[in-house]
Amino acid sequence: MSPSTREVFRSVCPLDCPDTCGLHVTVEEGRITRVTGDPDHPITRGAICHKVRHFPDRVHHPERLLYPMRRTGEKGEGKFERITWEEALDEITSRMKQLIYKHGAESILPYSYYGNMGLVNNGTMDRRFFHRLGATRLDRTICNVAGSQGFQATMGIKGAIDPEDTVHSRYIIVWGGNIVSTNMHQVMLFEQARRQGAKIVVIDVHRNQTARWADEFVQLYPGTDAALALGMMHVLERENLIDEAFLRDYTVGWEQLRERLKAYPPERVSRITGVPKETIIRLAREYGKTSPSFIRIGNGLQHHDNGGMIVRTITCLPALTGQWRYKGGGALKGNGLVQVDTDKLERPDLLPNPNVRSINMIHLGSALLESDPPIRMLFVYNSNPAAVAPSQEKVLRGLAREDLFTVVHDLFLTDTARYADLVLPATSHFENLDVYKSYWHMYVQVARPILPPQGEAWSNYKLFRTLAKRMGFTEPCFDDTEEDLIRQVLDNSDNPCLSRIDFDELMEKEIVKLDLSENAVFPERLQRGVRILLFNESLRAEGLDPLPAHIAPKEGTDGERNAKDPDTFMLISPPNHQYLNSSMGNIPKLQKMEGRPTLQIHPKDAARKGIVDGSLVRIWNERGSCILTAKVTDAVLPGVLVSMGLWWLSSYPDGKGINQLTPDREADMGGGAVFFSTAVQLEKAE
Repeated sequence: MSPSTREVFRSVCPLDCPDTCGLHVTVEEGRITRVTGDPDHPITRGAICHKVRHFPDRVHHPERLLYPMRRTGEKGEGKFERITWEEALDEITSRMKQLIYKHGAESILPYSYYGNMGLVNNGTMDRRFFHRLGATRLDRTICNVAGSQGFQATMGIKGAIDPEDTVHSRYIIVWGGNIVSTNMHQVMLFEQARRQGAKIVVIDVHRNQTARWADEFVQLYPGTDAALALGMMHVLERENLIDEAFLRDYTVGWEQLRERLKAYPPERVSRITGVPKETIIRLAREYGKTSPSFIRIGNGLQHHDNGGMIVRTITCLPALTGQWRYKGGGALKGNGLVQVDTDKLERPDLLPNPNVRSINMIHLGSALLESDPPIRMLFVYNSNPAAVAPSQEKVLRGLAREDLFTVVHDLFLTDTARYADLVLPATSHFENLDVYKSYWHMYVQVARPILPPQGEAWSNYKLFRTLAKRMGFTEPCFDDTEEDLIRQVLDNSDNPCLSRIDFDELMEKEIVKLDLSENAVFPERLQRGVRILLFNESLRAEGLDPLPAHIAPKEGTDGERNAKDPDTFMLISPPNHQYLNSSMGNIPKLQKMEGRPTLQIHPKDAARKGIVDGSLVRIWNERGSCILTAKVTDAVLPGVLVSMGLWWLSSYPDGKGINQLTPDREADMGGGAVFFSTAVQLEKAE
């Protein structure tokens, strides 16, 4: 492309968001000047969120990393000097070889997540490299694993319906998800359903933007969602609003669940959840009498000690009323149909030792401080654990170890990169060839590079392919091109939805829908012998109740405990509107719109503590502390505090983020994070 031309290119949003939007990107004089939605995208239809419109400010940010750097100051100080790629690669490979010789490859730990959702640059060459190296493996569990396993524990599969069918829904519950900020195209589909007569109810702990958009908001205490679902099921059974024929033909364990429901009358559920019993009864009646009814299960629910069981329990509701019979009925946690062959892409067979140790990513702080044998090299990419990982104080202490050699590959000098020994410049997704799948909609997309790599930036693909060659790895898989990897993504004989997508068609059209002809979507799957597990015996082997249940979080408050201990607060830290986790948190225009880190406090709690709107407040527990600006509001219940968003640490008055407070315990299923099962104390700051 001539540098004097102005062209518009099609692209894809790479952020960790279910919508995976289609984009139109304007390039002028070699710079991106405008990002808008792709009007021809079949589901995102030209609409994009506000933060994505600011991608030009991210790609051409004055503080973007453009060349490799070596640390010159103290860890965390952020002082570096420019070096060449040759010097950086030599130092990385020599360090790795020395560590492997002296301490074994398990002394090296990769750390990554979904800073970039492209499958070529996240989950292929990087995994192959660390597997062949024999490094300690990373369990990437920080986000959705508990909820996904909870859904699967009931449904037997990871995904269930095409979200485009929800335009046919007539009673919609958004449960535990601020989808106006985090799934805006589902909102668009729900708006279409509402114009056709649907009622939209939001169940959440916080009167957020989605709660204000809905027709009705039902507010409850954090971690009590399973109790509310069981209370609704109690009413459905008591008032004969269940589909006995569906339960008989398509479920396992209804009689056992019927007995369990006797323990959850609305009166008891009201005391636990804080939801009035009259609301519980009415909600159940409306849900039971309206078809098709649909539940959109949000991400927030799974971030509790009992997160897997919460999602499992809510997922039972559509079975009781037979909603899976109807187009637009059922429930959706995430799209489980774009399942790739991870063994083919990641090549775990390259491991020299199949019994190499594995570390859960939420335990990063403990791993860096306590692992035996120690972690001596940390390689971070597609993530910013200094800001996003729980038990932040331990994470920062671990990153500050002088005997830990840390490499960070990123676009910016993030909170994590400030602790690195080497910082490597990464390409933006606009500079890569990549393929994208969604964990919500049913489309696969390809995005081609529309800019050359800025400065000396390298893609993840190029970095790990080069390191493999430098380490002397000769396996043919390290010769795979980016197009080879895209073909391997599609080549999955166990998933006809994906394998029937033709590579040439995808490269030509750039957006292709999954092949759903093999009855991959409910309700057709029911005709093929699928059973919904209201009683799941396999959970007993994991120490879990085989029936849906409410199990109180290990710390914090609920409707019953708040009255007994009003000085213990439950802290919730959901996403804010302008950032996505820590991504986009350094864009000045978005920072200005979002303001500063705040803590929402109920007026009764604020009055007891002598706190007024705008006061600086301190929250703390045994893990750490954080100072924020008070926002006094009845958008939260008494005993509940909400701080929205993950900010870069420099945005907090004392440089300590909200994850100073969050525990690194594992959820009940899959080892997921429990960010929202966090108890804190509150006081006015000096």
